[in-house]
Amino acid sequence: MNQTFFIAEIGINHNGDLKITKELIDLAARTGFDAVKFQKRDINLVYSEDILNQPRESPWGKTQRDQKIGLEFGFDDYLQIDNYCKSKNILWFASAWDLNSLNFLDKFDLKYNKIASAMIVDKTFLKEVAKRKKHTFISTGMSTLSDIENAVKIFRDENCSFELMHCVSTYPMHPADANLLTINALKKKFNCNVGYSGHENGISISLAALALGISSLERHITLDRTMYGSDQSASLEINGVENLMSSARKILTALGQERIGYVLPEEIKIAQKLRAHIQK
Repeated sequence: MNQTFFIAEIGINHNGDLKITKELIDLAARTGFDAVKFQKRDINLVYSEDILNQPRESPWGKTQRDQKIGLEFGFDDYLQIDNYCKSKNILWFASAWDLNSLNFLDKFDLKYNKIASAMIVDKTFLKEVAKRKKHTFISTGMSTLSDIENAVKIFRDENCSFELMHCVSTYPMHPADANLLTINALKKKFNCNVGYSGHENGISISLAALALGISSLERHITLDRTMYGSDQSASLEINGVENLMSSARKILTALGQERIGYVLPEEIKIAQKLRAHIQK
């Protein structure tokens, strides 16, 4: 079977609630994902004071600051997440959005790093991630060819394992914008593994990406797409997650191997029967 690494993006869909988080981890583990992924921010570094002071109604208060603080987990929360993932035999990692958050994640024994599409243009940040020497998933949303070239060069200069992830940063993404053939173009251009990070509704585009031979697939998951949150509407609910993983296993099995002229043992008797009238 072809190998694809499946990532369930919890992101901020946990809404600051560890109970919701554990339910999402349960869903990912039960359906066969390899890892769950979160997002980590130091809001005072990622956002300006002007933005944080702007009004925004949310379950946590009336300002942007209240909302963004409400979506952040601290060390004790992530310690619980770390222990819970271990109990469910599933990996976890996170995309850091600033250097403080990257250093925060260093406190945990994580196998992977992730460059969010927003961060691919920050060369200083990319170098710091690459210095960790952990295999890194690099999303390419909102990126020019030059942006991607710079990121690839940094990781190769630091001798840090990586793969690109074709991504379109709209929520939800329209099918006409998917441009999945970019996956093949990235493989040819950079001679590296390429995955797909999807924000579309449904599962058909992700399954098509699988058929193109992606090395990883990342999809946002949620308990309810109508819950509060900017990423919920572009996420898969429980039925969608189950259908995705069930269909993905069938597709990966069906892709098989690149071989020509191989006859299945089961075909031999059928061939003898159907070709019995042919003179040899």
